[in-house]
Amino acid sequence: MKLTFLGTGTSQGVPVIGCRCEVCRSADSRDNRLRTSAMVEVGDKRFVIDAGPDFRQQMLRADVRRIDAILLTHEHKDHTGGLDDVRAFNFVDYPTIRPVDIYATPRTLTCIRKDYDYAFVTNKYRGVPEIRLHEIDGLSPFEVEGVEIIPIAGKHSAHFEVTGFRIGNIAYMTDFKELCEGEIEKLRGVELLVINALRFKPHDSHLSVDEAMEIIREVKPRKAYLTHLSHEIGLHATSPERLPEGVELAYDGLTIEINE
Repeated sequence: MKLTFLGTGTSQGVPVIGCRCEVCRSADSRDNRLRTSAMVEVGDKRFVIDAGPDFRQQMLRADVRRIDAILLTHEHKDHTGGLDDVRAFNFVDYPTIRPVDIYATPRTLTCIRKDYDYAFVTNKYRGVPEIRLHEIDGLSPFEVEGVEIIPIAGKHSAHFEVTGFRIGNIAYMTDFKELCEGEIEKLRGVELLVINALRFKPHDSHLSVDEAMEIIREVKPRKAYLTHLSHEIGLHATSPERLPEGVELAYDGLTIEINE
């Protein structure tokens, strides 16, 4: 199995427009963060988690020609704003048109139908994205292309739900503020845990580093990476001094391989 971090930044990305802090001005490529997204490969199957505004750039940078499905964690634009660009995958094997399968909870799918209504009308104009929506309940395992995916239910805030995903020995969670009751058990035994940590200071709707560390200590993965990072997280180069052994800041383009 292989996980590639396509983007590791928060909703504004890093650098932030107009900001002159040391992180936003850093020459270290690891401090340049596109909006959060990841790709998990299991054998010859390839799943992308979230498709935000940087989706096109991420697919080009990772030289991705084919995907088997997109898994959406929630409906916010920094995680869904690039879905129009899936149409490129529709036409890779032209004249065969291959729709892209998207899996998400009912609330998220409602937003997708609204925001991309032109993709679902009866009389479509030429070139609209060909999308097949698949509803998941956020609690029960489901299967995509023969691969079992276990959803992890959580709260982004009091008003928003969010879904993480466990695929084999990899668990990926972003935009969590808290786990729903009993969901920690789904994470037992993972080798690689990816979890959001916006910054060191507490935040109303995202885990802080300390809050993420509480979950990491309970799950006890072999390795943990922090993602959905803001410029307030500090320079990547100094992060080993601030994080315990076995926990690192993820960065765009980082690829991790583990046993299935």
